[in-house]
Amino acid sequence: MNSSQKIPSIDPVKLDRLGEVAVKIGLQLQPGQDLLITAPLAALPLVRRITEHAYKAGAGLVTTFYNDEETTLMRYRNAPEDSFDRSAGWLYEGMAKAFSANTARLAISGDNPMLLSAEDPEKVARANRAQSKAYQPALEKITGFDVNWNIVSYPNPSWARQVFPDQEPDTAVIMLADAIFSASRVDIDDPVSAWRDHNAALLKRREWLNGLNFASLNFKGPGTDLTVGLADEHEWQGGASRAKNGITCNPNIPTEEVFTTPHALRVDGHVSSTKPLSYQGTLIENIQVRFEAGKIVEAKATRGEEVFNKILGTDEGARRLGEVALVPHSSPISASGLLFFNTLFDENAASHIALGQCYSKCFINGGTLSPEEIASKGGNKSLIHIDWMIGSGEIDVDGIHKDGSTVPVMRNGEWA
Repeated sequence: MNSSQKIPSIDPVKLDRLGEVAVKIGLQLQPGQDLLITAPLAALPLVRRITEHAYKAGAGLVTTFYNDEETTLMRYRNAPEDSFDRSAGWLYEGMAKAFSANTARLAISGDNPMLLSAEDPEKVARANRAQSKAYQPALEKITGFDVNWNIVSYPNPSWARQVFPDQEPDTAVIMLADAIFSASRVDIDDPVSAWRDHNAALLKRREWLNGLNFASLNFKGPGTDLTVGLADEHEWQGGASRAKNGITCNPNIPTEEVFTTPHALRVDGHVSSTKPLSYQGTLIENIQVRFEAGKIVEAKATRGEEVFNKILGTDEGARRLGEVALVPHSSPISASGLLFFNTLFDENAASHIALGQCYSKCFINGGTLSPEEIASKGGNKSLIHIDWMIGSGEIDVDGIHKDGSTVPVMRNGEWA
């Protein structure tokens, strides 16, 4: 490229549409409702667009907490040893208090997925464990779907370099922005209407699966023969969902999945990942695990195996499943051919499972169930919730009824 040519900036119209969709579709923010945002410093332009649309929608107070990659690295390179067993519990207690007072939650993702790749994996694991424990009071409000919440993304330059390593930095940012805008359905004139249509299509899938009320699902394909028992009184979710505070929101933008809760004790067989898992600076590739009675009893990976095993050692629930999700292989994110190194996007390219904590909303009348009642129906409890992809154009999925009869759900990665 000629140095005199001007690199185009991120499209301000589409960026504004993303802010509008985050508020009107992602959160459906209500007049007088407060909003808590967390974001990378680089995402300030999107924070401003979201904040403007939030106040136009009648938000009471918008509060943003920023994180910075450079200061994160300073901790790993200069902090005393005991720093890695601590976390700012007071901050997460404050967040939990805010959510208890009906504050909406919005997270902007976009951090460099490989930020901690050169740091001591033991320190990374300890810091993650400490943060997970401290964050639990706030996380329970989110996984319990107490309030309306949403995640959207911004093309942080350090993230763009990972997705498009062969491009000039400014070009990579523009390309990642375009990919985010396309996946988030804001590259058209009326994205709010497009999201309403998309939610209606996902609702049809949910209703079909809930009507069939399968006892389990079987995934079969290269390296995979996995039977995932489904929790008692499970309920399929996807797209727009109603939170306990009565507000219908879209937690994830983008989203292509319908998902539910597996039974923590009824998963058997073996499964291979179909896309790499990017986790805290480590790329974990070619995961292969074997389940017995719901628990991973054997695990290996061709890359990042040590980190994956540390994840499995987080707590008792880390070796069990908290989610199973179905995504067609032809989803727009899959069709893009990109590896985003970001679970929000990559999980919407393929059917997937998640280790760890289940979602209470994936039960009939889940909003009224106690943690003990959720556990009695097979719901898993853990400090983590980590999705990884097991779907592809070669995977078939069958629904299995209690009497053993089967119904085709997916063939070659597409809805049957």
